[in-house]
Amino acid sequence: MNRLSILATGLILFLTTSCNRSDSGMLFDGKDSSKWNTSEGVSIKDNSLIFTGQGAKAILKDGKYKDFELTMEVKTTPGAKGNVWFHTDNALDKGYRIAINNDRNDPVWWKMTGSLESVRNLTKSFVKENEWFKMRIAVEGKAITVDINGEPVVEYIEPTAPYRIAPNTKALLSEGTFAIVNNSGKEIQCRNIAVNVLDTKTLDITTLQVNAIDEQKDEIIRLHQEDFPVLDYHVHLKGGLTKEGAARQSRHVGINYAIAPNCGIGFPITNDDEIMAYLDSMRTQPFILAMQAEGREWVTTFSPEKRSEFDYVFTDALTFTDDEGHRTRLWIPEETWIGKDQQKYMDMIVDRICMVLKEPMDIYVNPCFLPAPMDQKYDEFWTEARMNKFITALKESGKALEINAHYEIPNKAIIQKAKAAGIKFTFGTNNVVPEVSLLEYCIRMKKECGITANDMYKPKIKI
Repeated sequence: MNRLSILATGLILFLTTSCNRSDSGMLFDGKDSSKWNTSEGVSIKDNSLIFTGQGAKAILKDGKYKDFELTMEVKTTPGAKGNVWFHTDNALDKGYRIAINNDRNDPVWWKMTGSLESVRNLTKSFVKENEWFKMRIAVEGKAITVDINGEPVVEYIEPTAPYRIAPNTKALLSEGTFAIVNNSGKEIQCRNIAVNVLDTKTLDITTLQVNAIDEQKDEIIRLHQEDFPVLDYHVHLKGGLTKEGAARQSRHVGINYAIAPNCGIGFPITNDDEIMAYLDSMRTQPFILAMQAEGREWVTTFSPEKRSEFDYVFTDALTFTDDEGHRTRLWIPEETWIGKDQQKYMDMIVDRICMVLKEPMDIYVNPCFLPAPMDQKYDEFWTEARMNKFITALKESGKALEINAHYEIPNKAIIQKAKAAGIKFTFGTNNVVPEVSLLEYCIRMKKECGITANDMYKPKIKI
């Protein structure tokens, strides 16, 4: 090939590439929506693109974006839900969706604003309805990040072999346009929509994907894909785990965290003022906020008004006064006076559990724990009669039951009875080290006992 032919070929390739590439700039400036194909229900008002009613949508014309930063401001009216698509097409037949949902009464409470739907669903929204918020979505190589009001909520790296099931098989990175869709009968408003094309020529995607999770072996992505709430309801900032570390860990593994301080006499939080100081320091964090009530005196230590500021309250039956008047903490051998008659002691434990279930909490945690050496015969001590007594008391109390990953309790037989009785469940780590579990025991019991999303306890999430 002569030099002239080479130059001509290069020019053609350059022009072809240039014509196929979409540029940075404003996609909606508050006045002109001509860059978008809009459906019925889409209008312009007060410098905003208004989406009114189920199915109202706008699809960017001729959008060919691969690596980009998309920014916009969004406001939802009460009950409004929708999503922002990227790497999609005119038929919305491929690509990813970012959720727009600030409705805390939504039965599907685990797909809140910022969720990378089916891959990283979020249980907490940072914003309220009728409030403008800023959303940033970025794709760099195989990395997807989502920020809400400047705070990261999703940091996902698509692996070389993503795990996807129907209808999510085309939720993959490629190239494409943007779309905004209203999935409700309420109104969504968007303004200041802009895109910045990112230069990723020097990005080493192979090195980037070293940090991706192997989804062919990962159980967490399977929960997201099947639309199951992915929440660890029982995480503590202890053992060196900070709130910053917990947030990073949560974003990486894809498990939402509920952070719970220990509240009671002799614990970090001992009165109402300390509850409010703690909550004030945590409201803007990407966690559901729970209270672990300690000891049996917690009911009078904290007022109902301040306890209700948490998203939920949980306690256990590990601390009580035994039949001999001893203050007992079952996890401490020196404080556990079992005696020779272990069956009698077991009956006492069951009675204490039934008493604790009458306390004004939402979730019973560390459930059906047995002290050493009784825990070696867990299934023998938890007889049919004792299980039935416990399940009856639990059902009457209206409390949810934790499946505890740390102690791997309760056993399968108790969980099956609880499910048959219609009791709600939570999954909890109860970590004592910075590395929060991947909920292995909880997921195994979910599979073996047939636990569904409808069986999970819904927190009363505040902000």
